[in-house]
Amino acid sequence: MTDLAQSIESAEQLAAAWRAMVLDRDPDADVRDLPGIAVRWADSRFAFWNCVTLTEVDAGPEVVGRRLREAAGLMRGKERPGFLWVFEGLLGDAARAELPAAAERAGLAYAFPGTGMAGDVLPLPEPRHPDLTFVRVTDDEHVRAYADLNSRAYGFPPEDGRDGLLGSTLWKEGAYAYLGMRDGTPVSCAGAVEADGRLFVALVATDPRWQRRGYGEAVTRKALHEGARATGLRRATLHATAAGAPVYTRIGLLPNSPIHFYGLQG
Repeated sequence: MTDLAQSIESAEQLAAAWRAMVLDRDPDADVRDLPGIAVRWADSRFAFWNCVTLTEVDAGPEVVGRRLREAAGLMRGKERPGFLWVFEGLLGDAARAELPAAAERAGLAYAFPGTGMAGDVLPLPEPRHPDLTFVRVTDDEHVRAYADLNSRAYGFPPEDGRDGLLGSTLWKEGAYAYLGMRDGTPVSCAGAVEADGRLFVALVATDPRWQRRGYGEAVTRKALHEGARATGLRRATLHATAAGAPVYTRIGLLPNSPIHFYGLQG
């Protein structure tokens, strides 16, 4: 794939995977494909479920500036905060250089960086870690543990993570979601969902007290191993934080488009 094709794939994977996850959270969620903007917004306390992203390819500064203003207007109309995702690889050169100033003029504040990643890495060998056993998420107790791990890892109040995941059907039945258990206690988690012929990895988290022990990598490998075994899919995709990217590189995924996350100013 060319760099542009991989950037397009990364943005399309967000739209496909988030459609399933947001509608799982709320069947009446705002899921729309507008000119130049995809809306995937559950208005959940779990801010990752509140998402808009730009979709045009090679757009210039004028178009990108207009889309940023439109995206900010959509976000202001919601009850809960969320994020605008901007895939840098989709932008034209001039728009890429102008992005920080254009976002500020639109009333958006830079939140944090990420990167799209993908690779034809499947199937993976059965993973093992000397400290962990793996448990598939199948009931509400598992989902609560999964939500609480994400809250601790990403700095959300526990009520926010639970608002995003408790009651989920997808995470109990449709996703290949696993907990990494140390001495019977959940310490890490990862999930993979089918999205347009790929396995998309989402909501990987490790309890901060147990980080830097390979737990996140191990449970991600487990989710991908089981997902690939069930589906026969060969390509994996995800969107990584700066901290998580080295984990996925070790699995064999390669970075493509940088992602810029924005919230509303103030």
